[in-house]
Amino acid sequence: MNLTVETDGLTKQLHDIDDELSKRSLALDPSGYFIIYVDRQLNLICAKHYSNIINEQGLAVDPETGKVIPAKGKVNRQAVQLFTGRTAKELCVEIFEKTQPCPVTLFDHAAYLGREAQRAELALLQQQEYIQD
Repeated sequence: MNLTVETDGLTKQLHDIDDELSKRSLALDPSGYFIIYVDRQLNLICAKHYSNIINEQGLAVDPETGKVIPAKGKVNRQAVQLFTGRTAKELCVEIFEKTQPCPVTLFDHAAYLGREAQRAELALLQQQEYIQD
C-alpha cells in the first residue's frame, strides 16, 4: 500500500514540474507548427503541419494573409502536410527522417514534438483523451 501512496505523490510531483515548465516562453519555429491528435478509428497518431512566418514582434503570421495566428481558439487554415504513425517513433521518423527538407528547424521544437508524440501514443494505447500541450 505504501508504494501506491509514494507513486501517487511522485506522479503529482512530476505533473507539477511539467505544468510549471509549460508556462515558459518559447521561440516559434519559422518553418511552422504542428497540430497533433489521435485518430481512434484508424489507431493513428496524426500531426498536421502548418506553415507560418515569424514577424518583427516574434509572432507567427499566416504567410498568405499576413494575419497573426492566435495561440488559442479555432483557426481556419489549410495544413501543408499530414504526417501519421502507428507509434510515436514511426511518426517522428516520418517527420524528421523521411521528409526533406525537414519541416522542423529548431531543436527545442523537435524535442517538444517527440514528447507530444509519446503522450499521444500513450493516450491511444490507454484509450484516454489526448490534449496537446
